[in-house]
Formats: sequence, C-alpha cells, structure tokens
Amino acid sequence: MIILFSLTVYIYMLQPQFGSLPKGKRLELIKKSEHYIDGRFRNIIEKPTISPGYDQWNELWKTIAEDHPRREPATALPSIKTNLKTISKEADIIIWFGHSSFFLQLDGVKILVDPVFSDSASPLPNSVRAYKGTNIYTAGDMPDIDYMLLSHDHYDHLDYETAKALQPKVKKVICGLGAGAHYEHWGYSEKQLIETDWANETLINKSFSIYSESTHHESGRTFKSGQSQWLSFVIKSNDMTIYYSGDGGYTDRFKYIARKFPNINWAIVECGQYDKAWQSVHLLPNEVAQATLDLKAENLLPVHHSKFTLANHPWDEPLNEITKLSKDKDYHLATPKIGEVIRLKDKQQVFEQWWLKL
Repeated sequence: MIILFSLTVYIYMLQPQFGSLPKGKRLELIKKSEHYIDGRFRNIIEKPTISPGYDQWNELWKTIAEDHPRREPATALPSIKTNLKTISKEADIIIWFGHSSFFLQLDGVKILVDPVFSDSASPLPNSVRAYKGTNIYTAGDMPDIDYMLLSHDHYDHLDYETAKALQPKVKKVICGLGAGAHYEHWGYSEKQLIETDWANETLINKSFSIYSESTHHESGRTFKSGQSQWLSFVIKSNDMTIYYSGDGGYTDRFKYIARKFPNINWAIVECGQYDKAWQSVHLLPNEVAQATLDLKAENLLPVHHSKFTLANHPWDEPLNEITKLSKDKDYHLATPKIGEVIRLKDKQQVFEQWWLKL
C-alpha cells in the first residue's frame, strides 16, 4: 500500500504545474549566492516558521476539525472590469486583481506582478478556490507586458496556467535566483528571464530601475523547499518610488528600505492569510501598519487578501483591522475594489469601504 501511494504521488507530481528545480548552470550560479547555504536559500536571520509555543500538526488539526466562521464571503465580491489595453500611456496607475496580483503602469512601463488568474491557488483539485466575483480577469485581458515580477514561487503567487498563457505577451520576467527553472519548464526562453538576488538593480532606462530586495519568507512548490530566492521589489522612476513587500514576516528590513530608498510614495504590503502560529513569515495587521510607518510611505495598498482562504481568520478581517489601525496615521490607506483604477499621483482619490456592504 505504501509503495502504491508513493508511486501515485510521484506520477501526480510529474504534472507541469509543479515546475522544475534548478540544475546545471542555473544551480551553479545559485551556489555563488551568499544567501544559499547548505543546499538551500536562507533568511538573513533564521527563525522557525512555526512560532514558539505552537505545533504545526496541531494547527493543521484545528483548521480541519474546528469551526472558523466567515473564512469565505457569503456572496460574490464586487469588482470592476477595466480595459487595460486602452489605458493611456501617460497614465500612472495600479489595478489590483485580488490577493497579490496587480498591474502597474509608470512612465509608460507596463509591469505585472505575481499574476494568478486561474480559479485556484493550489495544485490539488478543488482546493483553495477563488471567491466568487474575484476572477473576472484573464491573461487575455492583459496588454503586452514589459516586465513581469515574481516575489516567490508559492502557488498563490506563481500560477502555471497564468504564466503559460502570458508567455507570448511578456518581454522580461524578473524573479529570484532559481525560479527561472519553472518558467523555462513552461516554455519561456532564456532571453526572457532575469534571475536576481537581493540588493540587485535591473536598469530599465536612465531614469527607471527595478530593485530586488530581501524579505523574510520561504519558497517551494514540492517537498523540497528553499530552492529559489524570495524577493521584495522597489520600482523607482524619476519622480516616484513604489515598494512591494512580497510575503514575509516583520523585521527591521522596512527601516533599511526607507534609508536606502527615501520618499516612498506607495507601499504595497501583504495583509491577509496571517496567524500568530506563523507570524515569522506573514505580517499581522498591526505589523502591516508598523511596516508602513517604518517605510515612511505616503500611501498604503494592502494586498494578499479577498481572493483565497489560506488562514483561519474571517475573510474581511484584514481590511477591517488595517482600516482601524490606519486611522490618523501619516499615510493614506487605499482599499480599491478588484479592477478599480488607482491613480498614483491623485492625492484626493477616495476609496469606499466596499466590504462593509456585503
């Protein structure tokens, strides 16, 4: 029976959505990274993924056996279908697609971040399904993309079906060392891929750069974790600086980012799918607010919520909590609907608390 089960798992994991582990020249390049130690990438300060006083199997059992009310919305979430292909090249905008997927146009450069347009954030059938109303965008709705950014290769950030469909539209992918193995496995050419480590700059033009920076998280699509680097990003034009946190628990890195990149206009920070049991790798709402203050950001766009259930908190708790925590703070909170256009330089734009109407 054990042999049959093992064989079934092996055959199932040959499916393309599991991606590929780095090997050959890619693996040799990875081994030169100071962050790759003893066969895997490491965080700057090592912490256990499960917080002290918590047990991984006990937390799993509580998720399965205990009642956690309102983990999913009872009705479809409101969303707006914006035509991205007709947006003026002069418009500096963000459009959020739910969870951590968003489109950014700045100085005419089109950037797509962590796109997940399929109906699931899991390789297992009928699991981690997208909420009703949240999956109105497809790869076909995207314009040609100059740069597609990947923070890390977990399924809720790197989706096989989406990546495969986008390949003809994407000029360049910027991802962590090792993650290019997935894209090549799915048909991307070597010329499309820019694999990078922490504290590296990708020069777009003389007044526009994308910087890859650290976060405190993890990676992996199979049983072998830590084989590709996890990233945050700073996107800097001549007159605007945008920070995207990727996933990761609270550390002093936000203060470091603020010193390295003063005058951050927008902080796009994960806020959702958290738990005190895994606080080291995901921010709690009060830590999202503190990170934004550490960054000295003018605006906060919270992401990583309102599309998939990956934790036990109520689905709308992240929005309720960050709204309360952001009251009277030095930054402006943006809470758009999925598909709503955020005008990056419009300081008067107002966002309604749409989730309270459901």
